[in-house]
Amino acid sequence: MPAQNRPGLQAFLDYIKYEKRYSTHTLISYETDLRDFEAYIRRHYGNLALKEMTHSFIRGWLAELKQNGLTSKSINRKISALRSFFKYHLRVGNLESSPMVNVIAPKNAKRLPVFIKEEETKELLETLAGTTEDWKSLNAKMLIALFYSTGMRLSELINLKEKQLDLTRAQIKVLGKGNKERIIPVSQQLMNEIGDYRELKKKEFEKQEDVLLVTEKGKKLYSKYAYLLVKKY
Repeated sequence: MPAQNRPGLQAFLDYIKYEKRYSTHTLISYETDLRDFEAYIRRHYGNLALKEMTHSFIRGWLAELKQNGLTSKSINRKISALRSFFKYHLRVGNLESSPMVNVIAPKNAKRLPVFIKEEETKELLETLAGTTEDWKSLNAKMLIALFYSTGMRLSELINLKEKQLDLTRAQIKVLGKGNKERIIPVSQQLMNEIGDYRELKKKEFEKQEDVLLVTEKGKKLYSKYAYLLVKKY
């Protein structure tokens, strides 16, 4: 903040460090962002008191950041730092209102998904069919086969329970977002592979989880494990 507001900045940094116990990484990010804003204000408007800050000054800074090529994600991080800073001073009585009220955060750009072609998926499954039958390769086969055949989300796959499988009808019952239930028909070949996987799981692990897919230790899969496993192949 401008010169006369630097004690206010330090008080805020002490607050998030000692009372809120933010991580060192967050502390450094917040301080960097707030000092960047301080430099912008001093460069364009000179030394301003905390109470002189308005949303137009903040919008001007955000516009400059945008012109300099900063992504929406980076700008939103800086907005978050400012919101926390002014909210703190509002709470301790140094401000009567926050200049952030009329500041709207830009929407983060969505990354478009990269789709794998059907031929590539089949080649991958054929490659996996020839791998050593350790538990990780079995999991990779099941994950990729289920992804390819059902279009299920990763969270749905790792939480897929055995009771959701209908081996007779070759169907999988999935509970998706908003608790919406859907029935996914699958090939008999996939159901046979699932059946084989279940039998191996019963032989391999004494204690059985209610989910279909488990790690080599017999525990429920977690997102990072599944992601890294599929990425490997």
